[in-house]
Amino acid sequence: MSLPVRAWVGLGANLGDAPATLSAAFDALAALPQSVLVARSSLWRSAPIESSGPDYVNAVAALDTSLSPGALLAALQAIEAAHGRTRPYRNAPRTLDLDLLLHGDTVLQTPALTLPHPRLHLRAFVLEPLAELAAELVIPGLGPLAPWRATAAAQAVSRLAP
Repeated sequence: MSLPVRAWVGLGANLGDAPATLSAAFDALAALPQSVLVARSSLWRSAPIESSGPDYVNAVAALDTSLSPGALLAALQAIEAAHGRTRPYRNAPRTLDLDLLLHGDTVLQTPALTLPHPRLHLRAFVLEPLAELAAELVIPGLGPLAPWRATAAAQAVSRLAP
């Protein structure tokens, strides 16, 4: 077993009871093998981007994990499937979306996985909950989080009451 790394997972849903689904997804993340759920952000609301449908509820989780990036991605996709996730078309509304944002300092580009997540620095619904947990985070290959938050500041996101 390899040494644990800090992985960051983006959570989102806009179908059904999204807050309850994200709560269940946090529980599923906490139950992953070789992993510890270290932190979870508040829930945030955002409008769909490049899509239609109801507003999204988003969050970010920090995991310390010994799972490889590929194994963690497979586990995330299994959690999505258990919550009824389908992929009928790009950016379709979803019951649950789990994105592997970062896996330690890994920089990777394969047909199945790109790390860091290719759009994490462009989306306020990822940047704000991520900053809530790790404001000083440096994104491999992209630099500190703060300037990216300023770039995405025009995107409307709001923290939901606990």
